Amino acid sequence: MKKGKKDFRNKLFIKDLENISGIKAHTIRIWEQRYKIFEPHRTDTGIRYYDEDQLRLILNISILNNNGYKISKIAEMGLDEILEKCQQLSENKSKYDGQIQALISTMMMFDEKEFNKILSINILKLGLEDTMTQIVFPFIAQIGLLWLSGSIHPAHEHFISNLIRQRLFVAIDNLSIRPSSDSKKFLVFVPSGESHDLSILFANYVLRSRGHEVIYLGSQTPFEDLYKIFDLRKPDFIFSIITSLNSNVSVQTFINNLGKYWKETQILLSGSQVSNKKDLKLAENIRIFSNPGDLLEFLVEIKENLKYKNSIKSFSQQNNTNNTGF
Repeated sequence: MKKGKKDFRNKLFIKDLENISGIKAHTIRIWEQRYKIFEPHRTDTGIRYYDEDQLRLILNISILNNNGYKISKIAEMGLDEILEKCQQLSENKSKYDGQIQALISTMMMFDEKEFNKILSINILKLGLEDTMTQIVFPFIAQIGLLWLSGSIHPAHEHFISNLIRQRLFVAIDNLSIRPSSDSKKFLVFVPSGESHDLSILFANYVLRSRGHEVIYLGSQTPFEDLYKIFDLRKPDFIFSIITSLNSNVSVQTFINNLGKYWKETQILLSGSQVSNKKDLKLAENIRIFSNPGDLLEFLVEIKENLKYKNSIKSFSQQNNTNNTGF
């Protein structure tokens, strides 16, 4: 049976290289012809394609080029020198774009050891929270774009998500802070039809690290389950995220129901399906977070004991410029 273009990465076409590396196809062709960086393979019909080793090379070249190395100089380097310089940038360079590109490279090769090494170095330098907000979440957003373009397989996303998830579980388990009498109680979940849980896992970590109590329900939570939680635990806040474009959740209906049934509870929402929509109708007790920094700032408000009702008017006001949520 004839294999199609989108078969699981048996062949990478020049558009795939463009989508993954950020280097225009026209530029890649020029580099091939002028600097002889590599020779593309050809199908029986003459269409150029690339293998995974060539993908790794173009990603590493992209990292060096984005960090000030001229392509003419890169072309003079051997493969070992290119890899060594990329490694040095990964370990020492604070420019986040380079870190994100390095993570993409490890993802494409399913290289767990190198991915964890890059993540560990950044956590040591920046701390977990800044690593997540400055590197990991932008990296995840890039994965989404690559998936939409057909340049990566769902297995890539599953591979990376599980590695990040493991890190967050370990970080949560290692927390020694316990809730106090002043702590607030947060109900954290994502609704049915939404499987992405990295953002709420991070929120779970952040909330617990500030000494708050968290009732963590995870992903795919039926709305009906919330009634029992409220009867037993009466949380001060609801925190939920809707990200998936193909989610089965009607966003407006979900928001309406939260505002209707729990009018006295402060409801905090994020994710691209809420932060990018200007036409959503919000009750006064609902606040939209456009990025992880909004949650961190909100926790500072709580810490400083600002009265919630004094700022409640801002809850229904959104600035949706370039908002993606968590």
